[in-house]
Amino acid sequence: MSLVKNIIGARKPPKMPAVVPEVKFLTVDNDSAGQRLDNFLLRHLKGVPKTHVYRIIRSGEVRINKGRAAADSRLAAGDLVRLPPVRVSERMQAKAANTAPAREFPVLLEDDWLLAIDKPAGVAVHGGSGVSFGVIEQLRRARPQARFLELVHRLDRDTSGVLLVAKKRSALTALQDQFRERETGKTYLALVVGNWPANKKVIDAPLHKYLLSAGKDGAGERRVQVVARDDPDGMRSVTLVKVARRLAGFTLLEVTIKTGRTHQIRVHLASQGHAIVGDDKYGDFELNKSLQKKSGDSGLRRMFLHAWRLQFNHPSGGERIELLAELPSELQKFVDHATAQQP
Repeated sequence: MSLVKNIIGARKPPKMPAVVPEVKFLTVDNDSAGQRLDNFLLRHLKGVPKTHVYRIIRSGEVRINKGRAAADSRLAAGDLVRLPPVRVSERMQAKAANTAPAREFPVLLEDDWLLAIDKPAGVAVHGGSGVSFGVIEQLRRARPQARFLELVHRLDRDTSGVLLVAKKRSALTALQDQFRERETGKTYLALVVGNWPANKKVIDAPLHKYLLSAGKDGAGERRVQVVARDDPDGMRSVTLVKVARRLAGFTLLEVTIKTGRTHQIRVHLASQGHAIVGDDKYGDFELNKSLQKKSGDSGLRRMFLHAWRLQFNHPSGGERIELLAELPSELQKFVDHATAQQP
């Protein structure tokens, strides 16, 4: 009998049934006023894949004051946001909150209103889409005393350079309004393959986002392509190009964007037959592979796209600010080497 009892006692207790998720309603507070809907949800749905967050927005399951809303809808204080049933495990919530290591980044400007950093390549600006954490999560861990830290805009993971972070809700709203109204000046340095034509200074070509075949997580990888002007899905996109320096086999460009579309610079330049060196999505894959194998200053193991200059009006006094982030050492060394190879 005791043996039977011991065996029974050794059995693992039955698993408790999972808690069925329910519809939730969140009231937007003053600190969240002016924020985009997608950013608001990403903060409140820790542990939910970013792709799923955008899916429930597109499907209309997320509502603002009982009405459908887009990902870029701006929230106002007092808005009631409906969240559909979403499964979020406690383990995933804890992981999202605790995996980001504290990290500071090179500071270009900081005051009571904003923080401008020089983001390195290879670091996402925020967690999601298979990335556990990004710049903003690391900054928050490094600055636990900060009451407010939010991204003003984004840079691709493989793009380095100037990135703005707001330290006040009012600063975030003011700066994002400038980006939306195209009052900012954003200039990148990009190294492209070949000899860029001197007369090609403006690229005005619509872009369309699409997804590749679904992967293991059920979501396809995002891609962008140039489409015809009469394409109903095309978004007008304007890029200004200026030759900064001609090198042996390459051209260094100053690229200013008048619209902020996803992958705009990468796709626009590639569409002209001059892809960005090191671009693993739209570039010359054979060339990229050969450059990765080279050693020393002749090798390149990242995409040559750098957010070099950013101009904006300060959210407090309104004075015009210009920030410059010099080329990272690995890119500058490659330019210097290519310059030395010229006949």
